Amino acid sequence: MKPSAALGRIQPSATLAMTSRVFELKRQGVDVIGLGAGEPDFDTPEHVKEAGIRAIRDGKTKYTNVDGTPELKQAIVDKFARDNNLTYGTDQVTVNVGGKHTLFNAIVATVDPGDEVIVPAPYWVSYPDVVQFAGGTPVFVEAGVKQGYKLRPEQLEAAITPRTKWVILNSPSNPTGAAYSEAELKALGEVLARHPHVWVFADDMYEHIVYDGFTFRTIAEVCPELYERTLTVNGCSKAYAMTGWRIGFAGGAAWLIKAMAKLQSQSTSNPCSIAQAAAVAALTGPQDFLKERAAAFQSRRDLVVSMLNQATGIHCPRPEGAFYVYPDVSGLIGKTTPGGKAIASDEDLIGYFLDDARVAAVHGAAFGLSPAMRISYATSESALREACERIQTAAAALR
Repeated sequence: MKPSAALGRIQPSATLAMTSRVFELKRQGVDVIGLGAGEPDFDTPEHVKEAGIRAIRDGKTKYTNVDGTPELKQAIVDKFARDNNLTYGTDQVTVNVGGKHTLFNAIVATVDPGDEVIVPAPYWVSYPDVVQFAGGTPVFVEAGVKQGYKLRPEQLEAAITPRTKWVILNSPSNPTGAAYSEAELKALGEVLARHPHVWVFADDMYEHIVYDGFTFRTIAEVCPELYERTLTVNGCSKAYAMTGWRIGFAGGAAWLIKAMAKLQSQSTSNPCSIAQAAAVAALTGPQDFLKERAAAFQSRRDLVVSMLNQATGIHCPRPEGAFYVYPDVSGLIGKTTPGGKAIASDEDLIGYFLDDARVAAVHGAAFGLSPAMRISYATSESALREACERIQTAAAALR
């Protein structure tokens, strides 16, 4: 017995690996500040928790429909109409075990060996691995700091081939926080209109975490001609601080939703019945706290951007959303630590920050664009201030 070839095409998640490392160091009593986890530090709202507790007490602990209860599907239909001006029927909606599961179902249900999926870099770590697991080929298109970490129309045009099956658009982005404006989405849509064989995986997971008056739009909303070939993906994890509840969802063509359900029926079956009940409360209950939490994240973003830009050799753009920054650290590559170790890569730099400054981040190579690092500011301002001071000191100590 040995691992399968499919398993050999993927790597463990670098973000989860760093999170595990931080947990272990803290267990050992090490004073480490973890800025690697993509998880809000806010608690799940009380009315959502109460809905989950009530579901247990009411005996909603049995199997549900494979890809979502009728109540949750209707809540998702209403959410898409309310927030995104998109009209879906319940047969066009799928509920999955988190956004990663939505990605897995969509790609594995549609991608054959040799098919190509356009993945702008930097990217969320799971995109290329899931494509490769399915036997497809990720086609990376570098969208660097000089273009705001956003894919340009001419780059998209150049990347499309007859084998292209999907293009993945993540806005606001994990890992950069970059978000596409309505005009930028329309420009990409004009390219896609010329290539009707290409579908769009629109990952909107950070939709409600935007700053400075930025107006979020999703591509099927601003380019209705792409509605039939767009999977609009979202979930409860980030906006509603429900990462552990594991609820992702999407709206798209009925045939695709049915294909994803077929795959899910032979993998997880239904998402947790209790989590689904809580998700109904999240999507249908009060929404005012979303702006309050976004304002708190914006204050943290401003602190981190300011302090990192005061650090030697680091350039940190100001993102439009999510709770990450993705600073360029090219000014530190090639230097040497006080202990005499060479910093030859961003992975070396992250190791130095962890070992010497006791600050955990994730190296840019994990996201497909180096030299950089991803820092999550989903933690307290006091912890962020201390972490950035440690990074400033460690960066200044390099020679």
